[in-house]
Amino acid sequence: MKSLKLIGLALGASLALSTTALAQDISIAVAGPMTGGESAFGRQMKNGAEQFVADINAAGGVLGKKLALQIGDDACDPKQARSIAEKFASAKIPFVAGHFCSSSSIPASEAYADGNVLQITPASTNPLFTERKLWNVARVCGRDDQQGLVAADYIVKNYKGKNVAILNDKTTYGKGLADETKKALNKAGVTEKMFESYNKGDKDFNAIVSRLKRDNIDLVFVGGYHQESGLILRQMRDQGLKTILMAGDALNDKEFASIAGPAAEGTLFTFGPDPRNKPTAKAIVEKFKAKNIDPEGYTLYTYAAMQVWTQAVAKAKTTEPKKVMETIKGGEWDTVLGKLGFDAKGDIKVIDYVVYKWDAKGNYTEINPKGS
Repeated sequence: MKSLKLIGLALGASLALSTTALAQDISIAVAGPMTGGESAFGRQMKNGAEQFVADINAAGGVLGKKLALQIGDDACDPKQARSIAEKFASAKIPFVAGHFCSSSSIPASEAYADGNVLQITPASTNPLFTERKLWNVARVCGRDDQQGLVAADYIVKNYKGKNVAILNDKTTYGKGLADETKKALNKAGVTEKMFESYNKGDKDFNAIVSRLKRDNIDLVFVGGYHQESGLILRQMRDQGLKTILMAGDALNDKEFASIAGPAAEGTLFTFGPDPRNKPTAKAIVEKFKAKNIDPEGYTLYTYAAMQVWTQAVAKAKTTEPKKVMETIKGGEWDTVLGKLGFDAKGDIKVIDYVVYKWDAKGNYTEINPKGS
């Protein structure tokens, strides 16, 4: 009887210790579109975050503590994103890697700023995200005013004297990227023959496609996401148009090829140099492949965002968000993307966008943005 009592006491002490240890974990979060039309990118972010947390915990954690990952689903909806941000802030989570859509990251960042949460987005490219002088924001990706320049440069060099159209989906990301591309094209002396909007979520683009056909458009630049871009492309081919479709970084998931089918071949998009091919990412890419996960798109960008925060926490010897952000902006950090440094706004100092082309097998490869 006595031994049973001792066992009970020991078990109780063990549970108490494990609960205490659990309470000492540092909770961080990843937030993005885990459901909805852009869930392919939410999956990329979740994969990157989970792999990082597993790796850092296996290496001993941060400040002697393990990381516990929270996942927030904003479905690329601004109101939902702000609600998640308020929830994480009230839970005193010191750091969030997110969000994906600029229309989510921007309103969420205000709630994070008020709630003392540091936010690093792996993917939101709208310039406004870092232009509002908020203390708590940074990004490990580039900006649309840089991405638009690369797209325009390619169009000017390869489609000079041809008919160009620009479409956008009215979102913060899509309209912003379309505007920046138009601005850069116009500055280079190219005037688009058509500038038109559609609604994100639309399925029928036959009216727009008819206009593209009427105006003999050689290249259409789409500021928008992969689902609508894939449908526009299919409907162009259905009407017999051979028009080339070009878009931004929201085409960097294989789901685009599954939507567009064989029509995806020849489609162009802008994105940073493929992080999967960087020597700094080799060991991590192999870990993903061992799990049958392709770390495409923003998977490694999410991993890098967490690397930056963790290294800064270790250097600052605290998770206090303002001190960590000061440390981030004052140093350089080794990541799967290479060495990253940040300016006072929270933008990375070295930006490099290139142009990619989809092939008939549903893969994309980098092409020379200066083209012949």
